[in-house]
Amino acid sequence: MQIIQSVLDYLRLGFAEVNAVQGLVIALVAALLLPGWRRIPVFALGATVVHLLADVLAPVFANGAALRLPPLLYVGFWEHVLILILGYLVVISVLAAIKRLIFKR
Repeated sequence: MQIIQSVLDYLRLGFAEVNAVQGLVIALVAALLLPGWRRIPVFALGATVVHLLADVLAPVFANGAALRLPPLLYVGFWEHVLILILGYLVVISVLAAIKRLIFKR
């Protein structure tokens, strides 16, 4: 039961992380481009990569800051990546379901 609760906690954290303007725009584009349900994990992974790239490149373009790589050797970074992937799985699935309902008619 504790494992299920941990998975649900990660899904909640992921949904909360993606539920910002940047995450919703990325998820909406991914859901619109999604060809089928079997490709959702690939699109969630791609959306996570785009999200991380936007996080790294936004200060460079907005403020002219130096390019800094994310902390790839820290466990917290990979936990953040896992949370983003799970969040994008949930949000892209919901948006793809809405897309199917709207465009089916």
